[in-house]
Amino acid sequence: MKVIAIIGSPRKNGNTEQLASHALKAIAEEGIETEIVTLAGKEIKPCTACMACKEKEECSIEDDLPPIYQKMKEADGIILASPVYFGSCTALLKALIERVGYLALHNGSPFKGKVGGPLVVARRAGQNFTVAQLDFWFHIAGMVMPGSTYWNMAFGRQKGEVIQDEEGLRTAWNFGKNIAWLLKKIHS
Repeated sequence: MKVIAIIGSPRKNGNTEQLASHALKAIAEEGIETEIVTLAGKEIKPCTACMACKEKEECSIEDDLPPIYQKMKEADGIILASPVYFGSCTALLKALIERVGYLALHNGSPFKGKVGGPLVVARRAGQNFTVAQLDFWFHIAGMVMPGSTYWNMAFGRQKGEVIQDEEGLRTAWNFGKNIAWLLKKIHS
């Protein structure tokens, strides 16, 4: 089994990646393979609704999406992690979920029955909306989302500040443990 965390931040090794790494550590402790997939430095263009993906399981837009989509299809679990930018997920992550959403919708729903959920970091506010925004994608994709001990969010602005949010770290850790538990139940 394998769980990937897609980091929607344009910053490498920032708060979002640190929080996701914490959740992945909890998953890895349960004997499940994990991987960080960062969108930082990648070009993920927005969906143009051309519907070329209805004809074959490929997007007509040429950028860095195809290998990420393949990793998502191969994974048993997916975490989408984003900082809050102006009240919602980053444009990078939004472009990714729109495009892979259409690809999946028109090509056999490859995410159906997988396990996953969001992780969100913000300086002050916007986490609730961003968690809900990402939750909607998981629901449309037919995925199963375990809970935690609070909503999957943490606080931090400057790089490394998220590590000071003990409750946010505990929530991410418990979320990771619940992903691992659910994957083991599904695959037993």
